Amino acid sequence: MELLVVPYHLDERLDPFDLGVPADREVTAELPPGDPWSRMAALYEQVADAVGGGGVVVASGDCTTGLGVLAGLQRAGRDPAVVWFDAHADFHTAATTTSGYLGGMPLALAVGRGDLALPAALGLRPVAEDRVVLVDARDTDPGEHQLLSGSAVTRTTVAELTGVVPDGDLYVHVDVDVSTPAEVPDLLYPAAGGVRVDELLTAVRALVATGRVVALGLAATWHHTAAARPEHAALVRGLLAAAP
Repeated sequence: MELLVVPYHLDERLDPFDLGVPADREVTAELPPGDPWSRMAALYEQVADAVGGGGVVVASGDCTTGLGVLAGLQRAGRDPAVVWFDAHADFHTAATTTSGYLGGMPLALAVGRGDLALPAALGLRPVAEDRVVLVDARDTDPGEHQLLSGSAVTRTTVAELTGVVPDGDLYVHVDVDVSTPAEVPDLLYPAAGGVRVDELLTAVRALVATGRVVALGLAATWHHTAAARPEHAALVRGLLAAAP
């Protein structure tokens, strides 16, 4: 798979944005003035165009970029299910969030919940909730608990993932904070517990082995203030090696 880097955290350009491995392409955009959602829509339009029908790993500094990936896959005629590895559920809406952090909303937006201005701008159709699997989301908030409990999203652990993977094409999204902070340091939002990196890579390889993974998203959610740490680079290399 080709490695596309989107060197942003939400609508903020990250410099440096170092994964410890060279990228095949960089996706950027001239972001217009205005609210963050409008600015991200301009960026994710470029992401969707770059993704096309898939065969890519898309790395950025947050999880919302996954909306651009899904939009690109849908435009190419694909209808991917989603397997979302993340320590956080990313299932907030404007009505449930207490922090207002936009990076806590992308999975809810992907299934059609919340303020859908960004998905609408991208032409993104909601992914059916029963085709979404949320893996190891161990740091969730009360508002998310309520939304998830009333949804058809499947919650599981890495160990129990095999039996609940949806049929058809798959978009696999990995926020690196799903891993234990002991192995992936300097995270923006570390969460106690987590899976070992080797367990994560094994799970991703098993998904890829189905032959149904059309794109892989990588949320490199560590502090991008210097070159990638060895632990970060090793994780990225492992994910790229797992990609078909």
